[in-house]
Amino acid sequence: MKAQPSLAEVNIHLRARAQDKSLIDQAAELVGTNRSQFMMASALKEAKNILLDQSTLYADAKAFQKVMDWMDAPATHSETAGMKRILQAKVPWQSA
Repeated sequence: MKAQPSLAEVNIHLRARAQDKSLIDQAAELVGTNRSQFMMASALKEAKNILLDQSTLYADAKAFQKVMDWMDAPATHSETAGMKRILQAKVPWQSA
């Protein structure tokens, strides 16, 4: 049995310049989709890339182990002093 494609549940409205609409339509035609499909695929791709850029770190095994060893080790005196300084700092969104 074939899986049913999910139906769109919400509308997303955009305002664009005529020249931007034309450019999008040309690109959509080249890849064989309509404007909505092209814009949704492009927006989702960009959103995923942005989220991945914010949450993924790449390291080889040696670098990863070095970081893990550092995290497992007790804090040094300078790290402890730095953390105390950060915790005592006034932040602009809190009133004095």
